Amino acid sequence: MKSLNHPLRSAMALIAMGIAASTVQAAELLERAVLPSASFSTGPTSGQFATGGNGVATPFINKQPVQGFSAVLPGPHDGTYMVMADNGFGNKANSNDALLRVYTVRPDFEAGTVTPVNRFTGDNLDAFTSDSYITLSDPWNKVPFAIVADGTVYPSAPVGGGAAIPVDASIKANRMLTGSDFDIESFRRAPDGTLWFGDEFGPYLIHTDAKGRVLEAPIPLPNFRKLPGTIGGTDVNPLIQAVSNPVRTLPANLADSGGFEGMALNASKTKLYPLLEKAVSGDSERTRLLINEFSLKDRKYTGKTFAYPMESASNAIGDMTALTDTQFLVIERDSGQGDASDPRFTSPARFKKIYKIDLKRSDANGLLIKQEVADLMNIYDPRDVAADGKAKNVFTFPFTTIEDVLILDNNRLLVINDNNYPGSAGREFGVPDNNEFIVLHTAPLLDCDNDGKGRGKAKDKYDYRWDDRGHGHDDDQECRPAKE
Repeated sequence: MKSLNHPLRSAMALIAMGIAASTVQAAELLERAVLPSASFSTGPTSGQFATGGNGVATPFINKQPVQGFSAVLPGPHDGTYMVMADNGFGNKANSNDALLRVYTVRPDFEAGTVTPVNRFTGDNLDAFTSDSYITLSDPWNKVPFAIVADGTVYPSAPVGGGAAIPVDASIKANRMLTGSDFDIESFRRAPDGTLWFGDEFGPYLIHTDAKGRVLEAPIPLPNFRKLPGTIGGTDVNPLIQAVSNPVRTLPANLADSGGFEGMALNASKTKLYPLLEKAVSGDSERTRLLINEFSLKDRKYTGKTFAYPMESASNAIGDMTALTDTQFLVIERDSGQGDASDPRFTSPARFKKIYKIDLKRSDANGLLIKQEVADLMNIYDPRDVAADGKAKNVFTFPFTTIEDVLILDNNRLLVINDNNYPGSAGREFGVPDNNEFIVLHTAPLLDCDNDGKGRGKAKDKYDYRWDDRGHGHDDDQECRPAKE
């Protein structure tokens, strides 16, 4: 890899080039690898209820697309990652045959490629076989409502019409969960090795073992703030329930795709902090998104809530991950895709940012105070890591949905897009987006300039003045971001 530039020198270079002052604090692109959009795993036929897009026809015979990455965790070995696919094709009706999976991959940043790996050993694999993924399932009938596997035929009508399609035998035999059962958008690994998934249809918390088998009934979200179902209304559902909630008897108070898009596990690994993607329907503050605190020990919500303020009511969040017990990173984005200078993109990407919040810091209105960490539409790329040949040294991440951020150390982030295969085309007009893995260098995520112990500034291995692991002194625990 070429030598890396420190942000201060990058900023000076930008000024010298006459680029706008807002780019002075831009994050720098260190590495990039790409998993092609047309990547598939073994499995039953999928896409029978979804329309194609961007030149791709459905269905996908005897295979499942490896796409829609909405959460990321470290894998079994250094340099490998577990990436969670979302519900499949975007909604309950079109994702009957999309299996809920977590894949294990290794990005090779030198080659620019992403490879499936064995989920236990980390060894490279030639294809996305069962050795590379887990599939969520309900073998012990913990889910208290009917799932696709319970039916004889899929619940939706196939695209193009025709007779109802029988549920695949493997889905029925193994009680596999599909994107019509849950829309998983976030996940975390508890200290006991079990997994917790954040769902949008409930919204629910789903608890599974390491193989993705559901361990207990999905946990609903209480309406702790007693927000009404409509602005100015008086009806109060005791739960926060989305339109697609399968057991809802009262009016919904959350739009579909408004559930747990982001969810963090604190540094002490004792509490989950699921974050709603959309405002509760009866909340008059339309830019306010609720974060709820959940105790892993007690298996229940604590009743503590926090309010994340979006820049616009039309924005959404993409992910939330922990720095410490109270400090977190949040991806906030608009719904645009593509380059604003290309007139073919009628709703181009303009706002894709990562913020830092601290649950101990809020304003007079009770809204958490945000600090910008990275502008994903303005990434400094002086070494042309992106290999796009652009003269202004600016790289963008112009995707509709960017839903994965993993903290690598105090100055580096791994960011991945959700490519919504085959429907999204933000990198190139009319071409399905790939799954892009990028590593960014940022200003220090935790302030280690003065830790009260006389140790001074934490070191940054991408600063030419230092040559260590980027964590400062080995005993400086305060300056180490949380490890997932």
